[in-house]
Amino acid sequence: MGKVVMYSSVSVDGFVADENDQPGPLFDWLSSGDVPLDESGELKVSQMSYDYTRPYWDQIGVTIVGRHVFDMTDGWDGKPPGGIDHVVVVTHRPEPEDWDPEAPFHFVDGVKAAMAKAQELAGDRMVEVAAGDVGGQVLAAGLIDEVRMDVVPVVFGSGKRYFGSVHAQHLLEDPDVVIQGNRVLHLRYRVRR
Repeated sequence: MGKVVMYSSVSVDGFVADENDQPGPLFDWLSSGDVPLDESGELKVSQMSYDYTRPYWDQIGVTIVGRHVFDMTDGWDGKPPGGIDHVVVVTHRPEPEDWDPEAPFHFVDGVKAAMAKAQELAGDRMVEVAAGDVGGQVLAAGLIDEVRMDVVPVVFGSGKRYFGSVHAQHLLEDPDVVIQGNRVLHLRYRVRR
């Protein structure tokens, strides 16, 4: 079974989006360099960011997101982002009526069911959990192995929190990766068990 990682780009004050669900400059680092991060050529980062991010992306087999993210992105038109094989959507509602049943998206009720489905689909590959409310629920359930943050030098003041509505304390180990890229600081923490 692969590792479970909670991930997102985040403001210095801990937000993954502003009050209007907009990421603002959180993804500017993905166009702040000259090294192509994917085949599209649209994402270009510093060499340091590439050396950290590309191997991580290559390990992801499944991403877990909430229905809110799914709806905001229009389900990525049925194509998982970043070359990921499958997306598991945590939702209490059925899939959209006009949804392509062949698209590699799986709609489940609850984070434990989402994790079981994601691990089944991922096999030995990594399960990525999008930060925010669903990520916070998975962390609170004790199912996260590692927290990765791409910290961007911006202060939002308010918005959608990286850890969602987690209200209990969760200890992390000291960061075992700290990498400075262009307009981003990549951090990785293991969750203390």
